[in-house]
Amino acid sequence: MAATALAKLLPSRCTVELVESEAIGIIGVGEATLPHIRAFNERLGIVEAEFMAATRATFKLGIEFRDWGRIGDSYIHPFGTFGRGSGEVQFHHYYTRLLRDGVPLPPIESYSMACSLARANRFGQPARDPQQIASTFGYAYQFDAVAFAPYLRRIAEGLGARRTEGRIVAAERDSQSGDVTALVLEDGRRVEGDLFVDCSGFVALLIGKELAEPFEDWSRWLPADRAVAVPCRTATAVTPYTSAIAMPSGWRWRIPLQHRTGNGYVFASDFLSESAATDALLGAVEGTPLADPRILRFKAGRRARSWVNNVVAVGLASGFLEPLESTSLYLVQQAITALIELFPEKRIAPVDRDEFNRLINMEYDRVRDFLILHYHATERDDSPFWTYVRTMPVPDSLAEKMALFKRRGRVVKYREGAFLDASWVSVYLGQRVVPTGADPRAAAPSTDSLVAGLDRMRGEIAAAVGAMPAHAAFLAGYCPMPAAT
Repeated sequence: MAATALAKLLPSRCTVELVESEAIGIIGVGEATLPHIRAFNERLGIVEAEFMAATRATFKLGIEFRDWGRIGDSYIHPFGTFGRGSGEVQFHHYYTRLLRDGVPLPPIESYSMACSLARANRFGQPARDPQQIASTFGYAYQFDAVAFAPYLRRIAEGLGARRTEGRIVAAERDSQSGDVTALVLEDGRRVEGDLFVDCSGFVALLIGKELAEPFEDWSRWLPADRAVAVPCRTATAVTPYTSAIAMPSGWRWRIPLQHRTGNGYVFASDFLSESAATDALLGAVEGTPLADPRILRFKAGRRARSWVNNVVAVGLASGFLEPLESTSLYLVQQAITALIELFPEKRIAPVDRDEFNRLINMEYDRVRDFLILHYHATERDDSPFWTYVRTMPVPDSLAEKMALFKRRGRVVKYREGAFLDASWVSVYLGQRVVPTGADPRAAAPSTDSLVAGLDRMRGEIAAAVGAMPAHAAFLAGYCPMPAAT
């Protein structure tokens, strides 16, 4: 991703050399994304249907959460709005006002185009006319990450990036500045450079091993530190959403691609052994496994700084937040975007480096709070793991957000950050955090007029959903997989 973006967007500012080794595998267990990936791909000139066919991708309208608030609960975090997404008073204020007044209402996802499409297993492109209810949703992708990397590599090389095959064994540094001046490969070759983008994953070859940038450990709030993953033959409908199903010591993912389904159990090793987690996952998958289970080990947190000297860490080398809300590639994308916007001229300006670190730290911190909310806002007490996360102290920044929502339904707004109001509202209400008050302007309409308006909206959504094809049928016509050779 980094090599392609730099070669495409800054062709006159840099010469890109991609150093990687075929001997080092890709952590590709199926990849679910956020809608931001669409804009990133468009900037690179990627044709959506070609990309989806090459990576066996499906569409993603949101994330289904099962058993998080209580066992038996289910809600969808949609890529879109609740209601029409316009007006000075947000839709959820009217909705929760009616709930407090004792009006029987369906779940709030009934007033979301994205959620309704997902539940119906249908998909169509959003309408461009903002007056239509079918314009109120977005989408992302579920794709094969192992196929995505070589797909981007071909694009990068076509744009002039040079690829060097080899395993890095050492780095040379300037004795005065401490900057990295060259990489040393296993066969003795040297790769010189002015700026090094560390995409070496958990190993963090440059930012961690060479520059020793401290890692901030967030495992006290996000205790899951293992995942066991296994793909299976797709035996159920190819759904236009990712599922996150709560388990006794963590949660299980289900990511449907065109040719297989990705499955995994993210768990805390303090509460469950790797062998027990593997058995639980294999007992839950919905089809025949296509490979042996893989164990991944990690720690939640981030580097204190992601840009140090002339090294910029991107992705897992920068930090890791578990895949609960599909933020891994989003954080990669944001780092690449910030690097391009702050790309050095002849020399690296400290102020640019500081701004990059501020932006990346902010992104990680805000995603962290959103993830912790899922665990902490639960009523579950059926296992030691859920008791721990339900009762643990949370960061002050999240405690403030939760207090504001409980008091008046207020969602803390940011100019920057991954998750907008509907994302927070879906988790709050989906996990039974219902505010005791609302925006005072929500009291103005009469109860009858509000109920009638909500009924009309549900009718509009039902008609729009019914006019769209089944997800599998749309895929077959839009981006079918290449024929097997």
